[in-house]
Amino acid sequence: MTHKNSVSRGFFLARGARIMSDPTETLRTALPPLAQSRLQSLRLADGRAVVVLDAGGLDALERERLEAAVKEALAGQPGVAEVRVALMADKVRRAIIAVGSGKGGVGKSTVSANLAIALARAGRKVGLVDADIYGPSQPRLLGSEGVKPQARGDKLVPVPNQWGVPLLSMGQLIEPGKAIAWRGPMAGNALGQLIDADWGDAEVLVVDLPPGTGDVQLTMLQRYKPTGAVIVSTPQDLALIDARRAIQLFEVGEVPVIGMVENMAGYQCPHCGELSDPFGQGGAEAAAGEMGLAFLGRVPLELAIRKASDAGTPPAAGEGAAADAFAALARRVGTWLDNRGGRG
Repeated sequence: MTHKNSVSRGFFLARGARIMSDPTETLRTALPPLAQSRLQSLRLADGRAVVVLDAGGLDALERERLEAAVKEALAGQPGVAEVRVALMADKVRRAIIAVGSGKGGVGKSTVSANLAIALARAGRKVGLVDADIYGPSQPRLLGSEGVKPQARGDKLVPVPNQWGVPLLSMGQLIEPGKAIAWRGPMAGNALGQLIDADWGDAEVLVVDLPPGTGDVQLTMLQRYKPTGAVIVSTPQDLALIDARRAIQLFEVGEVPVIGMVENMAGYQCPHCGELSDPFGQGGAEAAAGEMGLAFLGRVPLELAIRKASDAGTPPAAGEGAAADAFAALARRVGTWLDNRGGRG
């Protein structure tokens, strides 16, 4: 028994000595507290320390700071010549809401910007992609003209703004007023850079598509199948004919159409208060009913919306009838997303 006890004691003493001399344990204690709480694995071989951390729930800036702090903490440790940090995070379930129209001039970009802001005001983490490659207008609508996105690795970092909706647009990457003369493949590649950017913890991307049913729309359907589509139209018959084409494109691509929005619906004279309908009334609602689609609401034809949009102060960020219209639209889109299973 005495011999066995001495053998056992010697074994545990030797094992304890190995633990105390384990270089990875020294490195572990040198890590910042946040890194220690998120540590998944740590190994040291041939002078290279490899640290794997759980980065779930951290935004891009927090991840960047955590990585820098780990490298700084381990760089001067004995036996460490190089530090590599791998940040592991659950992939964000990100919904893509495509906003389309059959033709230009129906206010699709204005609706896209204000829908994104209204969704953000309702508590969702939203990003906005200006996929209208040939006619980008979102930098003006969100008041971020002249601000270029940065790059992190091989990905663009969306441009933040005071409305809480980060934006990427070709309008941020080219000279102001310069025409873009690209064939389909180049436009498709540009779309890919915008959507595959570092969107952080955004759970919804609102994508402002160009009007019509061309190359960019096809690329969107094939590479980045949207969760759902919102169709914008004015009430008159010509716009509705083209809106039906856009709806057919999404149906062929098996993308659910969330519903239709009737923009520029009704004008109230600021002087006498008389209501008139320059583009007709109820056309989009009637068309939605005929096609078995949801009608998401009307946005009035108001001078205030035009002035606010030109000034880069989206109406959805304020108060009043226009803000209420966009808030109602966001509630309906948000309900649709939630019924699909979750916020994203």
